[in-house]
Amino acid sequence: MRNRIRPYAWGSRTAIADLLGEPSPAPHPQAELWVGAHPADPSALLDGPGGSVDEPGAPTRPLTEVIAADPVDTLGRPVHERFGSRLPFLLKVLAAAEPLSLQAHPSAAQAERGFALEEAAGIPLTSPQRNYRDSWHKPELICALTEFEALCGFREPSRTVHLLAALEVPALDHYLGLLSGQPDEHGTRALFSSIITIPPSTLGPLLSDVLAACVRRVQVADEFATEYRTALALGERYPGDPGVLASLLLNRITLQPGQALYLPGGNLHAYLAGVGIEVMANSDNVLRGGLTPKHVDVPELMKVLDFHPGDVPILHGDPGLPGERVYRTPTPEFRLSRLEPVPGRREITHAGPQVLLVVEGELQVADERGRILTVPRGRSVWIGAHDGLVWVAGDAVAYRATDGLD
Repeated sequence: MRNRIRPYAWGSRTAIADLLGEPSPAPHPQAELWVGAHPADPSALLDGPGGSVDEPGAPTRPLTEVIAADPVDTLGRPVHERFGSRLPFLLKVLAAAEPLSLQAHPSAAQAERGFALEEAAGIPLTSPQRNYRDSWHKPELICALTEFEALCGFREPSRTVHLLAALEVPALDHYLGLLSGQPDEHGTRALFSSIITIPPSTLGPLLSDVLAACVRRVQVADEFATEYRTALALGERYPGDPGVLASLLLNRITLQPGQALYLPGGNLHAYLAGVGIEVMANSDNVLRGGLTPKHVDVPELMKVLDFHPGDVPILHGDPGLPGERVYRTPTPEFRLSRLEPVPGRREITHAGPQVLLVVEGELQVADERGRILTVPRGRSVWIGAHDGLVWVAGDAVAYRATDGLD
């Protein structure tokens, strides 16, 4: 497969280039490597006759066209019956050198409703005011390749009360009372709603006082020092943005390589820094909540957000095939696993479509027709449902994305 790179401004100039073995640093930020069949940037399949995915000049076909030509055989009947003639998942390499926006994704029902309403209103898909680019939901999972920093989900209320009270900012007392008086999802909703709609004339002085207090708390080695440092960094990058205050309501998480987070619809989050493998339902629906110059639709965001607070589980992967760790989620569109080196070869046959992305070493992929493909670091391979029995071997670490139906 040949995959497309998205050059968003927050991307790294080195991480994806190094993975692909290309000149590093790259001339421009490289934020995401898309591996799949999203209509906006589908991967291309190489039709060359040899056994390498790196054949120069080999003809290619967009994966979207390959699937459209025979969706039942390519995706498998169960996937086709459930999701239609489209690949239900999208795999990415995400490389964040700077923080992404504070955001959430809709549920399936919300996406279908929102897309229909914006279509009926005649809002162009390319409009910056558009919230829903398609009618599908976008749960996602991020698995760390490097140490990975994130904000994810609303913190348990009593701890947030403690964090905010420790700042000793009198102008925060009103907002703090919304949560201390109702330490549950309703108080969390009230507090976030109040913060995200603070008038600029009020927000400026309040944010200045809060950030000054964060400096003081960091100097005394407070238990929330990481959260305060995060707010300071975001405040420097996004001056006057209410998302800086909102960041103090969220769980601050550091993933170690191999650890993962699952983000269902409604989860408010922001990736801060690091490189990870991301898999998601094949959608482009994002509702932003701050830390961005882009469109923020607060009323629509409030309809989508899940305000139930608490800790976010860190996934370590469950045993699957020999040498495989599976990151299980309730989402039927995708499943992600990590393949480690094991002696000999192992079968990875699956009833639906698969994508393999190699991040270390070199992987050999073979099928029952005797075809053997060598996949080096940074390259990927597409395995259709009709490809039959499939084996892999080699001293490689690879990520495997499939549908999550079985």
